[in-house]
Amino acid sequence: MKILSILAVATFMFLQYCKQNRNTSSQKSENMNDTTQTEHYTFELSNKVTRQKVTFKNRYGIMLTGDLYLPKEQGTGPLAAIAISGPFGAVKEQSSGLYANQMAQRGFAALAFDPSYTGESGGEPRAVASPDINTEDFSAAVDFLGIQKNIDRKKIGIIGICGFAGFALNATAIDKRVKAVATTSMYDMTRVMSKGYHDIVTLEERTKILEQLGEQRWKDAEAGTFASGAILNPEKLKGDEPQFVKDYHDYYRTPRGYHERSLNSTGAWNATNALSFMNMPILTYIKEISPRPMLLIAGEKAHSRYFSEDAYTMAAEPRELIIIPNAVHVDLYDKVNIIPFDQLNTFFRENLK
Repeated sequence: MKILSILAVATFMFLQYCKQNRNTSSQKSENMNDTTQTEHYTFELSNKVTRQKVTFKNRYGIMLTGDLYLPKEQGTGPLAAIAISGPFGAVKEQSSGLYANQMAQRGFAALAFDPSYTGESGGEPRAVASPDINTEDFSAAVDFLGIQKNIDRKKIGIIGICGFAGFALNATAIDKRVKAVATTSMYDMTRVMSKGYHDIVTLEERTKILEQLGEQRWKDAEAGTFASGAILNPEKLKGDEPQFVKDYHDYYRTPRGYHERSLNSTGAWNATNALSFMNMPILTYIKEISPRPMLLIAGEKAHSRYFSEDAYTMAAEPRELIIIPNAVHVDLYDKVNIIPFDQLNTFFRENLK
């Protein structure tokens, strides 16, 4: 059995490898470039907001690229700020940028960024994810925000979407500079990759997966390169896929959410991407987010709802779980009439002070 045939139940929607990406340089916002008209975004920029491209390094020396959204009416004092990333395999021109655009309209500085090894961010090889490095990406975004003259470093929060919701919680647990964290359509990527949906993968199946991943490493070592995994989000569906797969397709493979740099729109992770997720549970220390507040948001009909509910049960106070009536997982990617931005605004207003 091929590696990805066993993993399919856990990673069906996580498409990814786009043959692009340029490394960028510079650390300060003074070198930012205006991206309001020159790039493809899946949403309209608010006329109350400015957007500027920025770059910054994480602790591993990888250059990350983001878009910094600022309210045109900033007032006199430094701004509270929010770092945003996700979904897993998406880029800043998709959901995270939409969220940043919305939060900037409400008066926050908001940074939407591409994670390491994807989008416009650096890192080789491409199409790789890591529980450690992607957690660090959030802290690097906090670094960047906290050294800007117009931002109050004591008022920084983070939002994680989909798979980056789990990384956001993990980052908040260890990074005490983060004052509040919110998640939408949460996935715990280490859990779903190592155990499958609803933890159905058996020890025997897990052992086979690990053996096959090891065999793939031999092949990669002999070839001197990293093989790409199977494309899991084809341009056209057969029609008999699970509904949540159809929902992902409706976002990533249509004009609604398609972006040429998005792994979820164009390809697959490399074949051994799952390795580091197999034994590094990222929510082990979720209780240590307390006493800082946590807001978890999930769709009532989302296949991923249980991740948010379980995280809520594991966490300590203060915490809040909001279930959006009738919403599926991808509704919280871009449906601004469904995503509770006013509640997110209230949450961060009350806790970033």
